[in-house]
Amino acid sequence: MTLDPTLDPTLDSFDLRDPDLYLDGPPHEIFAHLRRKDPVHWSPESDGPGFWSVTRHRDLVAVSRDPATYSSARERGGHRLFDEVETSGRDAAASMISMDPPEHTRYRRMVQDAFGPARLEGLTGPIRSRTVELLDRLVGRRECELVGDVAAELPLQVLAELFGIPEDERRPLFEWSDAVIAEDDPDMRPSREHAMRCEAEMAAYALELWQRRLERPGNDLVSLLVHHRVDGRRISIERYLSAFALLLVAGNETTRNAIAAGVEALCRHPDQLALLVSRPEISRDAAEEILRWVSPVLHMRRTATRDAEIGGKRIRSGDKLALWYVSANRDEEVFERADEFLLERRAQSHLAFGIGPHFCLGARLASLELRIFLEEFLRRFPRPELAGPVRRVRSNFIHGIKELPLRLCG
Repeated sequence: MTLDPTLDPTLDSFDLRDPDLYLDGPPHEIFAHLRRKDPVHWSPESDGPGFWSVTRHRDLVAVSRDPATYSSARERGGHRLFDEVETSGRDAAASMISMDPPEHTRYRRMVQDAFGPARLEGLTGPIRSRTVELLDRLVGRRECELVGDVAAELPLQVLAELFGIPEDERRPLFEWSDAVIAEDDPDMRPSREHAMRCEAEMAAYALELWQRRLERPGNDLVSLLVHHRVDGRRISIERYLSAFALLLVAGNETTRNAIAAGVEALCRHPDQLALLVSRPEISRDAAEEILRWVSPVLHMRRTATRDAEIGGKRIRSGDKLALWYVSANRDEEVFERADEFLLERRAQSHLAFGIGPHFCLGARLASLELRIFLEEFLRRFPRPELAGPVRRVRSNFIHGIKELPLRLCG
């Protein structure tokens, strides 16, 4: 997208909530303009009170590290730009992502060990084995559709291992996850009825797993949830269901889209592709640069609990703020040559997983999966090329790819 040089710097002609604005990829020129001219920008809403768009890295960090002032709590609206209570109902339990400390901290503890270094070390071998199995199916083929063939399958299989879900019960996870996350995409959520059916099926299956683990606990994530105690009591069924849905969706979508959009970026930057093929030892740095470049989650919301100031703007109690990670990850103040895809960059300051109390629990797991995928994929297919148009998820929330056709050049 190219901006009109005479455009009013307030950018009121652009609706940053409009999912169609992201169909060709994130509108990076708009966000760059905002960072330069109005980094904490008031964005009107046709169906709401409006919100502050926070686009600069340092301001996002400040807001994210101050949950007492900038709340994620469901009762204040939750983590999405629409009010969560209005869409999910007042009787539904909030998930961890829609809580503030200290409540958030208590519930986060129940699963954090599942994503710790010791557990991940034990997963490295199985992740590589699963990646090899998926990629070996492509050997001998001239073309593939990467999302359906690999990128969607790998994180779901890894999550199923974490949840202790048997092989023959895993396939519905894909449809359920899509229906929950992509409310604006007609392919992934063709109707409200479809979404309600998927949510009901997911809840019924999660309850079945709950009962199994009550009777036969194991060393899996569901067992941790079922038998964990908060303030001396087992968590409620409602809390369990919300945690199950959050972990399933977050653990799947972020990694899937990082893999797909990462391969797209490599195809569009053949010099960086050649660099990674010739120097596979930089795969760890390459994975972090891909996460910075892609920003699989475009934004999260916070709501001000009191009057405050950020970026020179007066924030009123009750105001909504959109934290645009996709903008902060291209902030020229933090990343030299921010608009260049450079795999040797040490992009450790990226905010693809957020920062502060809500830093993504599965960040290390996602990075590990992406790194292993890059190593194994490029070992087999060192010169992939785009073989057709890239179809993106219609969403202002996730940077997702639905179809990525590739020529598998060996």
